[in-house]
Amino acid sequence: MGPQYARTSRMYYKTFHVYIMGSITGTLYIGVTGHLEHRVGEHQQGSNEGFTKKYGCQKLLYFEEFKYVLDAIAREKQLKNWNRNKKERLIKTLNPDWRDLSDDWRAP
Repeated sequence: MGPQYARTSRMYYKTFHVYIMGSITGTLYIGVTGHLEHRVGEHQQGSNEGFTKKYGCQKLLYFEEFKYVLDAIAREKQLKNWNRNKKERLIKTLNPDWRDLSDDWRAP
């Protein structure tokens, strides 16, 4: 999918997301993107070499939306500094069953 834009009167603004991906073994990955659905798809398909491909982080567990990229980057850094228990509690606030939130994007 293309970039995510919200329309406000005659102006458009881009949205940014901080997200947490997880693997079946429990490994967590935190990232930031301007194209959430596209980026999650890349993680799930293993399109890009790196941490998420190596550890199989293919399940979208949590995300937050931001209007400004610098706010999203600051939040990403904050979350990366948290211990695992705090990250797990955050995930449970939005996703108590730890299901793949990207399942909601797929057509039935």
